[in-house]
Amino acid sequence: MHISSGRWVYGLSLALLTALLWGILPIKLKQVLQVMDPITVTWFRLTVSGLCLFVYLAAVKRLPSRRVLGPRGGWLVAMAVCGLVGNYVLYLVGLNLLSPGTAQLVVQVGPIFLMIASVFIFKERFSLGQGMGLLVLIIGFGLFFNQRLEELLTSLGSYTAGVLTILLATTIWTFYALGQKQLLTVWNSLQVMMVIYLSCAVLLTPWAHPLEALQLSPLQGWLLLACCLNTLIAYGAFAEALAHWEASRVSATLAMTPLVTFAAVAVAASLWPEYVQAEQINALGYGGAVLVVLGSATVALAPSLLAGLRARRVRLM
Repeated sequence: MHISSGRWVYGLSLALLTALLWGILPIKLKQVLQVMDPITVTWFRLTVSGLCLFVYLAAVKRLPSRRVLGPRGGWLVAMAVCGLVGNYVLYLVGLNLLSPGTAQLVVQVGPIFLMIASVFIFKERFSLGQGMGLLVLIIGFGLFFNQRLEELLTSLGSYTAGVLTILLATTIWTFYALGQKQLLTVWNSLQVMMVIYLSCAVLLTPWAHPLEALQLSPLQGWLLLACCLNTLIAYGAFAEALAHWEASRVSATLAMTPLVTFAAVAVAASLWPEYVQAEQINALGYGGAVLVVLGSATVALAPSLLAGLRARRVRLM
């Protein structure tokens, strides 16, 4: 079993860097999507990230071996690849219809879906604390959508379609996460991501239009490059954070990603109003966003907090 190094300040710093990079990603993607279609943007991101990982693993002579996968390995790779492709493309389709902050907040449902799936597939425990966190998260979503709750429940306009598309993307992400979790038993994280990224890029190649990049303005071109590197750097920071800090605490820190997005949108809208539009959310909606973050963090932290309380009781007995 992996044990963190105990350098929690370093781990916290890396987790905050990951939250920052993931938080500003939708703002950059929104600008690139004005010219390029979601499939092509996804193809660029996966190709650049996958090739960077390939070059690094080849240089250190740690390319993954097909022989260690076993008979079910191919199916696990296929499940992870299809899950990631579906997630990336559908997320961008939904982002085209929503504001960056709304899209990033809806994504918080993903870890909840993964937790529920893990209860049934891996027989993991579902604690009372996690149930309370889930309840807080649901209440938070209700408050966040207070201005457009009737629209969400009674019509299928572009806003509702965007929310449903992001939810579908998040649901599909669960299959990717489950497949990746099993692949990590035979490959390390970088090897898994290299195989998945490059396989996804190959799968998308027939539908990608790389020449669309020539239509980007210089600013959009730099933003596309930043989007490509964002996935690689953010994931590297995330993996390194897990090496120095408990996974539950890293996950709880990453739950604040939507708040980073809201803050980044507010700053960008004030500095560059011709490029970025401010979020159209009232005070109750922002309060709901905070509750969603708190609920997601509670779900992540509940198991470790419960284990800590049990260990303390044992010592006192």
